[in-house]
Amino acid sequence: MGSPQGAEDRDRIQSIERGFAVLRVFDADRPRPTSTDVAEATGLSRPAVRRILLTLQHLGYVRPVGNRWRLTPRVLSLAQHYTATNSVADIAQPHLTALAERTGESVSLAVLDGGDAVWVARVPVRRLLSIDISPGSRVPAPATSAGRVLLAWNDEPVIASVLAAELPAYTDRTVTDPRRLRAELREVRARGWAVVAGELDLDLLSLSVPVRDHTGEVVAALAASTSAARFTADELTAKVLDPMLATASRLSTELGQPRGADARERREGFF
Repeated sequence: MGSPQGAEDRDRIQSIERGFAVLRVFDADRPRPTSTDVAEATGLSRPAVRRILLTLQHLGYVRPVGNRWRLTPRVLSLAQHYTATNSVADIAQPHLTALAERTGESVSLAVLDGGDAVWVARVPVRRLLSIDISPGSRVPAPATSAGRVLLAWNDEPVIASVLAAELPAYTDRTVTDPRRLRAELREVRARGWAVVAGELDLDLLSLSVPVRDHTGEVVAALAASTSAARFTADELTAKVLDPMLATASRLSTELGQPRGADARERREGFF
């Protein structure tokens, strides 16, 4: 009898997997890769990469520039389809705008995808951060306040998988010990919010709170981010925590959570 994994493998379409692997090569470090760059990054043969790139060109997602390739604006439609069909991102935008106006800080909404926190909505203020935080951007969940919120209320298999993977040190402050990180997640869950300073980037300070759906499940993290040169962690917490908890509560209510539910509510889980 075949294994469930084997059945799952048979149901996957390899050409689609390869197409997305090629698209993921395009990033800030490789905005205009050559076909050789793509082949090296994906492990695919150059003939296979050429066919995939030509197919993506036919569909309008990439175009050649000399011997290099670049994405076209059509790829943004993929993100638009997500926000158009995802109630969290759609409902959150006016709440984020109001919170940014009230606090004067950049605010964002993130969801968990594997070991990454992915930003799905964002309202920036006119202060430059050293890392890109825009819709569609991905950051490692263990090193960010949003990611720790999303992990702290998640299922044990998800947490165990993230902690079992490599935990790179992005700065000298990054927590890379799985046991210490698990303790950090316990603390986040106990107090109801997370603050992280200088672990992904020495200049980045962020605070995040959970957003729940109608079942009480944490489905997103609401985050405020700023430069570490402007505030200490305690100062940022004193400034934005209460407005953020209030915003998360209103957003959770719109997502169907019963009115009066506490944004700090704790649920049974892996702890």
